[in-house]
Amino acid sequence: MRILASALGALGTSVVVAEPVVDVPAADCRLLTEAQTRLACYDGIFGAPQVPAAEPEKATPVVDTAVNSVSTATSVEEAAPQPGVDLSLAEAMDAIWELTPETRRRQFVIRTYMPNYLLPLHYISSVNQTPYSPTRGAASDDKHYLNTEAKMQISLRAKMATSLLFSGDSVWFAYTQKSSWQVWDHADSAPFRTTDYQPEAIYVTPVPESLGNLPGGWRWRMAQVGLAHQSNGQSDPLSRSWNRLYAGLGVERGEFGLFVQPMFRIPESRHDDDNPDLLDYIGKLELRGVWFPGKATATVTARINPDNLGRGSWQLDWSYPFDETEPMGPRWYLQLFTGYGETLLDYNHRQTSLGVGVMLFQF
Repeated sequence: MRILASALGALGTSVVVAEPVVDVPAADCRLLTEAQTRLACYDGIFGAPQVPAAEPEKATPVVDTAVNSVSTATSVEEAAPQPGVDLSLAEAMDAIWELTPETRRRQFVIRTYMPNYLLPLHYISSVNQTPYSPTRGAASDDKHYLNTEAKMQISLRAKMATSLLFSGDSVWFAYTQKSSWQVWDHADSAPFRTTDYQPEAIYVTPVPESLGNLPGGWRWRMAQVGLAHQSNGQSDPLSRSWNRLYAGLGVERGEFGLFVQPMFRIPESRHDDDNPDLLDYIGKLELRGVWFPGKATATVTARINPDNLGRGSWQLDWSYPFDETEPMGPRWYLQLFTGYGETLLDYNHRQTSLGVGVMLFQF
């Protein structure tokens, strides 16, 4: 039959019937039991339907979300750690001091340095009501400061140059300002009890892996040298100031880090020296241990005078993010201090203090 011939032609040779065959009853196609043969029969009578060609499927772009990958970043800035990313201690050290090619960013951009915080509740066990130094004598101040005040710190830095002596080294300028504010003393119009100002220059270099691997799984990651000036900007007899050189190194192992920083005071004449015995009280060596398990951070800082272990100081800093999904955003902050030198004015006054507030961790 012509109907079967048309159907077999459609299946076996892929012949397309150009015009519908209208003189054959379509009911004859129903006699065919095989589905594809029956469909070919109808196509042979009425013509095959014109199916539009499907558009090619668009490839789904693959996005590399690695924090330190520069392959998908449009600039070096985008390759730096972004808020919301949990960093290890090693990654944090790399990012803060730009120790690796992936973490290096532009120069002359303002970033945070030491913690930036506000402690609206800062309790001091013994407020220094009569500051004293061997060369400036005792201050005759009729103010009676409260034991509870506010404490705040602003600390910023900017990278000024890079790759001066070694590949990846850098020079930074930093400025830190720390204030003790008698905000709860309404009777005396809430004065600032003291403010310390500290500009400094810092040279930082990463340590090559060939030199950095230490016993026990520790890794020496960085070395630094710095020059700092610190003063409280007051006139005699409350004036306090000093200049120092320091050297330091940073090592890490997993969640733990250790920073060692000996300090060398630049000598001054007795007449110009506001506080000639300063290092005897605050110490000559700073040790800082860091615990960085993820979202929380904890730091213990010890300033030690090897000649007199009864002096120096200990400080605990702890923080936790407001929002756990934004660990580098605002954080709850707790600070505990005991010993000498919480402020420059108090360098020879022993006290213990506890403060709670907020800090900014972003770098």
